[in-house]
Amino acid sequence: MELDIPEFPKAPLRLQEISRAATALAVIVRHHKENRAKCSIQPVRNDPRLTVLSWRSGIQFDATGMTLLAVDAPPLTAADAHRPLLLLDCNWHRIESMLRDRVGEPVCRSLPTNVQTAYPRQSKTPGNDPECGLATIEALVAALWLQGVDARDLLAHYHWREAFLAQPFFGEGSGQ
Repeated sequence: MELDIPEFPKAPLRLQEISRAATALAVIVRHHKENRAKCSIQPVRNDPRLTVLSWRSGIQFDATGMTLLAVDAPPLTAADAHRPLLLLDCNWHRIESMLRDRVGEPVCRSLPTNVQTAYPRQSKTPGNDPECGLATIEALVAALWLQGVDARDLLAHYHWREAFLAQPFFGEGSGQ
């Protein structure tokens, strides 16, 4: 079965595009080599609350004034809600190359360790995937939940939705 998935824009990611995107709840910068058929954010790419941009090596993006979700950073809290989220959608082994093209300094925050992925992970590069890694759509929904935004509807087309939402984390308040 072939999926009918429109192409992401091929135009370069310009700094002014990211600046305009700062009015969204979250900006998702997607590595151009990510498999669209497996991409967890593909079904929500046109949601008006989000800005999804495609990235290639050498194209800079401005992270100034955003909250970058990162492993081993201080925890994300509701106090961070005044900044848009910045998520990098790629395999773990591509993170460093994407971060090299970042301009500006984001505020780095992490998700609690009690948020677990429901996605059946199969790394082709052992040792690169942190235990606390989540699918991008999972990280987005959990981060927004912590900031008091109930965006569980973004999981409507996510195959592992029920398993992900069954976690105690989503019964612990927030999400308004």
